[in-house]
Amino acid sequence: MTLWNGELPFYPQPRHAPGFSVPLLIVILVFLALAASFLLILPGIRGHSRWFWLVRVLLSLFIGAEIVAVHFSAQWSVGGMNTNTSYKAFSAARVSAHVGLHVGLEGINITLTGTPVQQLNETIDYNEHFNWRLGENYAEEYSEALEKGLPDPVLYLAEKFTPRSPCGLYRQYRLAGHYASATLWVAFCFWLLSNALLSMPVPLYGGLALMTTGTFTLFSIFAFASISSVPLCPLRLGSSTLITHYGAAFWVTLATGILCLLLGVAVVSLHYSRPSALRTFLDGSVKDCGSQAKGNLPLILNNPLHEQFGALDLTTSTNL
Repeated sequence: MTLWNGELPFYPQPRHAPGFSVPLLIVILVFLALAASFLLILPGIRGHSRWFWLVRVLLSLFIGAEIVAVHFSAQWSVGGMNTNTSYKAFSAARVSAHVGLHVGLEGINITLTGTPVQQLNETIDYNEHFNWRLGENYAEEYSEALEKGLPDPVLYLAEKFTPRSPCGLYRQYRLAGHYASATLWVAFCFWLLSNALLSMPVPLYGGLALMTTGTFTLFSIFAFASISSVPLCPLRLGSSTLITHYGAAFWVTLATGILCLLLGVAVVSLHYSRPSALRTFLDGSVKDCGSQAKGNLPLILNNPLHEQFGALDLTTSTNL
């Protein structure tokens, strides 16, 4: 890939790293702005309640940001290998390069980086993205890649994911990605509901909503992991075979689902075992009204001025 008048061929726009996308950056910036706004008002909260709100809000923002951000990540299934392979069609030239495959819920990223980068009088550094999200045509994007004359390793891997490929990778990964994405959006809706319910005097239902959030998050994991039950087509380049494994987005989503389940179970358990402690954590303050909560205890009101004026020691006792 050489420069022509200072421009990279085939790339009208700057390229980004495989795990980077503009929607992902927007999601991160939005939730960081919410967290920063909360930290600005945090000094105005008095006493120990400041730390209660800090843990509660930041933990909730992390869960919400993770559920949304992984939709746009290409790190659900990743693989890479170093190989010596052919470079262009109708050419016997071979290059030594690192080939990477990054699969997300909405498409795949294929990278090709020469080792060294400068070979055959060219800069071998490719990063191609192919979408299969709703409204996108993967076959058309692959046809455009053929017209561009992209290197053989990129076209080989992209062809394995085409709808007409006998490997069936397109059907497996596309359906798994769609189901995982749908369940994650349901989990996000229950996350919003859990925040609303936990802000009301109904912590039990807030805990149940949080448990449902974790359940649907784990459903997305099971949906994407269903592809592992089907034998996948081998991906061979030269004498090497590319083997994929679950990436960072998969494991972070799994951890978030388990975290939501544990938090939901804790809220429901505290609601039945120690409701006062749960109320203290959710309200962020300790209320000195424990004696008033029990109607059988007397409320004693003493007059502090009776000693100054020599008045009778009058005590008023009222049963609530």
